[in-house]
Amino acid sequence: MKVAALLATRATRAHRKAWTAVFAALTLTSLLLGAFGLTLVSAWSAHPRVERYAGADLVVAGDQTTRFSAASLGERETVSAGLTERVRIPRTALTVVRGVPGVRAAVADVEFPVGLAGSAATGSATGSATGSATGSATGRPWEAARLAPYALRTGRAPQRADEVVVAGGGGPERGGADRVGQRLTLRVGGHDMAYTVVGVADGPRTAVWFTGAEARRLSGHPEALDAIGVVAESGTGAGELAGRVRKALDTAGVTDVGHRADGDPATVRVLTGDDRGEAEFLAAAPARGELLAALGSVAGAVVLVSLLVVSSTIVQALRQRSHELGLLRAVGATPGQLRAAVGREVGRVAVWAALVGAAGAAPAYLGLRALLDARGALPTGLELTLLPPLWLTPLVTAAVTVLVAQVAALIGGARTATARPAEALRERAPGRGRGITGLVLLGVGASAAGTAALQRGATAAAAAGAAAVTMVIACAVLGPWIAEGAMRLLGAPLRLFGPGGRLAAANCAASAHRLGAAITPIVLVTAFAGVQLSGGATLTHAGDAQARQVLRADLAVHADGGLPAGAVERIREVPGVRAATEIVPGTVLLARSQLGAPELERLPVFGVTPERLTSTLDPGPRSGDLTRLRPGTVAVGADRADSLGVRPGSTVTLRFGDGQEARLRVVATYQRSIALGDFLLSRDDLLRHTSMPAASGAGRVLVTTAPDADRKAVTNALARAVPGARVEPDPAPVRGEAAEQALAEVVSVAVVGAVGGFTVIAVLSTLALIATGRRPELRLLRLAGAGRGQLRRMLRLEAAATVVTGLVVGAAVASVPLLAFSTATTGTLPYLPPAQAAVIVSVVVATAAAGSLPPVWGTLRGRYPR
Repeated sequence: MKVAALLATRATRAHRKAWTAVFAALTLTSLLLGAFGLTLVSAWSAHPRVERYAGADLVVAGDQTTRFSAASLGERETVSAGLTERVRIPRTALTVVRGVPGVRAAVADVEFPVGLAGSAATGSATGSATGSATGSATGRPWEAARLAPYALRTGRAPQRADEVVVAGGGGPERGGADRVGQRLTLRVGGHDMAYTVVGVADGPRTAVWFTGAEARRLSGHPEALDAIGVVAESGTGAGELAGRVRKALDTAGVTDVGHRADGDPATVRVLTGDDRGEAEFLAAAPARGELLAALGSVAGAVVLVSLLVVSSTIVQALRQRSHELGLLRAVGATPGQLRAAVGREVGRVAVWAALVGAAGAAPAYLGLRALLDARGALPTGLELTLLPPLWLTPLVTAAVTVLVAQVAALIGGARTATARPAEALRERAPGRGRGITGLVLLGVGASAAGTAALQRGATAAAAAGAAAVTMVIACAVLGPWIAEGAMRLLGAPLRLFGPGGRLAAANCAASAHRLGAAITPIVLVTAFAGVQLSGGATLTHAGDAQARQVLRADLAVHADGGLPAGAVERIREVPGVRAATEIVPGTVLLARSQLGAPELERLPVFGVTPERLTSTLDPGPRSGDLTRLRPGTVAVGADRADSLGVRPGSTVTLRFGDGQEARLRVVATYQRSIALGDFLLSRDDLLRHTSMPAASGAGRVLVTTAPDADRKAVTNALARAVPGARVEPDPAPVRGEAAEQALAEVVSVAVVGAVGGFTVIAVLSTLALIATGRRPELRLLRLAGAGRGQLRRMLRLEAAATVVTGLVVGAAVASVPLLAFSTATTGTLPYLPPAQAAVIVSVVVATAAAGSLPPVWGTLRGRYPR
């Protein structure tokens, strides 16, 4: 042990520059793993924020989770998914809860959209008139305000049907609605009604409170509730009371409203603590699952990339000293002593590097959090929390980094440590086992790409990512052979550049092993960035193209608080209107077995009115008749129809956003499903399963004008036909986007940025190590008569050959899974924005130049070699 410690100490001092590159790679590895580790554990411990129910001890609400079970490998497996639409409970639950001992108050809560259609001041202190204002708000019963609790600032509670309380702090968009005595014209369910402001309370700026009876009427579902807030009597614990309420509801047989699928129980939930927020922010729980899935899908790739980069850097640092280690072996050092010395040497560097990286993990995590918030990738109400013990996660990932470094050191020094003393000084060619391993990995990567070609959505993307990483590792293993083949192709062009080119060709051909180590990180950064960026860009590009093809309408009509009943019919009767279609976005869940495992896939859909649909939208009909779209029917995208094996006349079972299941008859199939989603439903069918079914305000009416119509005149006529509505002269393209798309984009950008920067440092470190190790060779060439200009040209050409080979191989590696993915999902070629491709190439070129030339400038200076 004393011999190993002495060797490690002396080697660390003698090779500080080599270990500086290793230190940088290990520091970034620890930082990257620590930041992603913190993000994963914060997502795991995330919960919806509690606001409106902060004053309630517990909340009774519908079950916002749907479940699907299937036999997998002989065992019953169940998967679940969060529901983003409100699951309501029957009003009878209120009577049951009020009868439970220990309940001091049980308050019914409902929520519905309100449009601020206009206002006129009457009886105000100043007597001045207030102009009209528009906007959107949320209506609730005043009794529910005590659950926050929101208190009155001034005025009183509403007592009559035409009285309301508004939140304080109203600005111009509320028309000064925070003043008692103001008259408001509110639009609910498409109907305009006048109300008097009788009070101003704390609370969100978009809140409007009505009497309980009026709120029940306006909600559109008088026999159902959104939730029940429960306040316990003094001395009764929340946990104890929750058990009593749970037992009372079960005894009374109270279940959620609506029909659930078999195996998906509709059990009313009793929520306490942080879980109370789930009844308020419906999108928070599903978003938490999507965040975990998005991070989990890239976690494996990040770990593999880190392992590959760290191993490559450490192995290259040790390879620079292979003759030194061979000499020690030749003079009598035992394999154990060499392994121990190398392990101690690497361990000293790794420990400090891992601790430095762990210290930077927390700021990196906070930066990722800020990016998620800035891009709106997380829904309102989801709080990423970290308990104090979880802040120690970077220390765990630091330990993993040290372990990775030790394994890499063991691999890097294995051949020299185990060689016989007489052979230790001889450079050995790569073995046959390495070549076979690389070919096997290439086959595995190709198989994963084939899986991507047969799958859709997230499964195809995950398979494509796995294929890319596997093939990159295969290229690292096959690096010497790839470099040798590349130099056979590039040798002739290099020789055209005179003596420097001939020197470059000779050096590259003689040092294929060294060139392979330099190519590997370039292949890695090119392939990884290409797959991550091009996957999402291909979908977006194809979806945007389809969205432009789909839209045929000239105008769009929209109103906060919903369009009035019969608005579509009135729009169609306006002179100059050729066709009008109301379109409402939503989501459904498709339950099916995928490769023998149960799967619940959330899909964006649209609900439409079918009359003259193809005059405003062109879905690209393939079979059937879209005008037959009625409640109980569905149109299916062509690719989805093929995967499900359905055609017009078949049936499809879907779960709506509120968990209710329906068997729908297929009436048509269509081509442009990337823009419109995989299913088109009847508007009435979809609205019945939204959180606020009275509001078509979430949708819009697309209007196509007659060819000879005056569009300005039609616009004015539409405004008169539907008072309070807004007419858009240039409607935005119709595009159904998955709820997690923004999240996936942010995660992809963050991962590409982090891993890209990491691998750029690896490229720089590897090339710098190689260049540093070549100083004796360059001195010898100068002594043999080579000029400084010739050597500079040689180095530039070698760097160019390395860059070209790395970029070409990286692009080839990325193209295999990307072709499979794009063919399966869009039917088009992969797409990467030219600006992003230019950035990748520029960064690689700049990094290769910085790593190859500056480390040897000192050797090339002066008349005599130094």
